[in-house]
Amino acid sequence: MAENKENQYSGQLPENEAGPGMRGGMRKEQPSGTGITGCLRQDSAWLDQKLATDRNFDVVTRTIEVGGREATLYFIDGFCKDDLLQKLLQYFMDMKARDMPGDAGQLLKKSLPYIEVDQEREWEKITSSVLSGIFVLLIDGYREAVLIDARSYPARGVEEPEKDKVLRGSKDGFVETVVFNTALIRRRIRDTDLRMEMMSAGQSSKTDIVLCYMDSRVDHDFLEKIKEKIRNIRVDSLTMNQESLAECLVPGRWWNPFPKFKYTERPDTAAAQVLEGNVILLVDNSPSAMVLPTTIFDVVEEADDYYFPPITGTYLRLTRFIISLLTYLMTPTFLLLMDNPHWIPEGFSFILLKEPPNIPLIWQFLILELAIDGLRLAAVNTPNMLSTPLSVMAALVLGEFSVNSGWFSSEVMLYMAFVAIANYTQANYELGYALKFMRMTTLVLTAIFGIWGYAGGLLISVLCMCCNKTLSHRSYLYPLFPLNWKKLKNRLIRRRLPGARQE
Repeated sequence: MAENKENQYSGQLPENEAGPGMRGGMRKEQPSGTGITGCLRQDSAWLDQKLATDRNFDVVTRTIEVGGREATLYFIDGFCKDDLLQKLLQYFMDMKARDMPGDAGQLLKKSLPYIEVDQEREWEKITSSVLSGIFVLLIDGYREAVLIDARSYPARGVEEPEKDKVLRGSKDGFVETVVFNTALIRRRIRDTDLRMEMMSAGQSSKTDIVLCYMDSRVDHDFLEKIKEKIRNIRVDSLTMNQESLAECLVPGRWWNPFPKFKYTERPDTAAAQVLEGNVILLVDNSPSAMVLPTTIFDVVEEADDYYFPPITGTYLRLTRFIISLLTYLMTPTFLLLMDNPHWIPEGFSFILLKEPPNIPLIWQFLILELAIDGLRLAAVNTPNMLSTPLSVMAALVLGEFSVNSGWFSSEVMLYMAFVAIANYTQANYELGYALKFMRMTTLVLTAIFGIWGYAGGLLISVLCMCCNKTLSHRSYLYPLFPLNWKKLKNRLIRRRLPGARQE
């Protein structure tokens, strides 16, 4: 008796009374097949149960009369344009029975004054449309739902990205709304050859992914491979946006730190890559574009190389290459020379340590490598109002006080400061950490095995780059390896635009 009474007040039936179409004591409406039946009461009941409209406060339903027929409107609160929705409701309510078409297709052609409309019968696509922000209208007697795309996503302005800043050039950047990002690329490439293909991935998230490419310039075999990889993604959601997608596209070789993708938040950089025949992947909810395929030379290139005259752009590019190489070689080379001071020429004897270290040099370098990353993480999480005083405190503690206390040698602090600052000469985080991991590996091998460890560290770094293939299965070092001198010159030297010379 007590159990029956409890079920009575909970709205559930006893398990022994649950008949067909009931599971767990709760009645669930089942659709007839996989599509709309045309009976509004049955269709709306199933969609109400599927969307849990009684528990989801942001799933809004509205029952109205359209041309003498009962209809139900579904949409997500926060995605709709209120003024447009009000006009559409007023239009539908003013329709007369004699003006009502016989099916959804005729309604779209003759009676719905809006641009982005469609019709759909499959329940899976209908529910996905509602959850992505599209208005869905079910009309009694219609075997298709009317889809009205009047979404308005919450979005920020297209201001210049914090990471990909330039000294000269456009100041707009990608945002988290994929439609805005495609518009920024379309604004720069007004060509009928430009393609924007929409796909999705993630069983729960159904994240939108846009492939952007030039149809006459792209490698179609490579393009089909990328599409097939996206279709075969079997994950619940792309939680971390483009990083989750990258891990799905390249499931193996996690041990190689050198990046297989180039990320950019700049529309001009993305447009330039599209024009060069590459594929751009835009992921909804992410302000970054993924460039495919990517070599080491693509990663190091930046927009500033092209916003200045050729000679200045060449200087900036070569400077970036040289400094990136120095950030890897400086500390292992210094450690090797300190272990073998007789190798140092007389004119460079000033680089020798002035005082014997209290802590072995290898431990000083490794501690400072970790400390620098700790400072980066602290800077990200530090409130703006405290950033200045904490920066001064960190500079004093890790600078003068750490040397005076005997923990670190002043020469070690100097070289590690150069490495920490020089890492920001190129904007790619993944490449910066790849060089860091290779530098730490070479440091440890040099401290243990001397000159042979130093050579082994260099060999490991070269092998990591040589074994790292692009997604198109080309060499990561192309056009250096295999050598293509003409293309290598274009990679190292910033040339004039084709056709810029006047005959």
